[in-house]
Amino acid sequence: MSQIRKSVDFDVPASTLWRALTEKDLLATWLMPNDFEPRVGHRFTMTTDPAPFFDGTVHLQVLEIDAPHRMRWSWRGGPIDTVVTFTVTELGPRSCRFDFLQEGFHGGKAQFARFFLDLGWRKTGRVLLRTVVRTLEATSGAR
Repeated sequence: MSQIRKSVDFDVPASTLWRALTEKDLLATWLMPNDFEPRVGHRFTMTTDPAPFFDGTVHLQVLEIDAPHRMRWSWRGGPIDTVVTFTVTELGPRSCRFDFLQEGFHGGKAQFARFFLDLGWRKTGRVLLRTVVRTLEATSGAR
């Protein structure tokens, strides 16, 4: 397998989830510290702890943004040079689905990285992102 594919449903409006995906400080809370700006062509970095074959810096570029539905980034770090796609699908006025796809893992070291990134999504996407989204929703007073 040369990709990571995850899907998570949220009981919040799509606009709330989109904020968690595109606001720099919120993105840092559930993914990694960064200098992200939501505009096509923007080059940015994310940082985390170093790991085997990885110095801890991810080099990214925004390839596409179709707010609040889809965003694509190039993602390079260590042995990987991939493309990440975030898709938000509105399921109802207060529910949406988040689909994450990271593809383009080529070679043994990249497959090694994919294995660990895939494991990390259990915490990152299902726990940390959900916590950020719930916090946003609670502080908006909408519930």
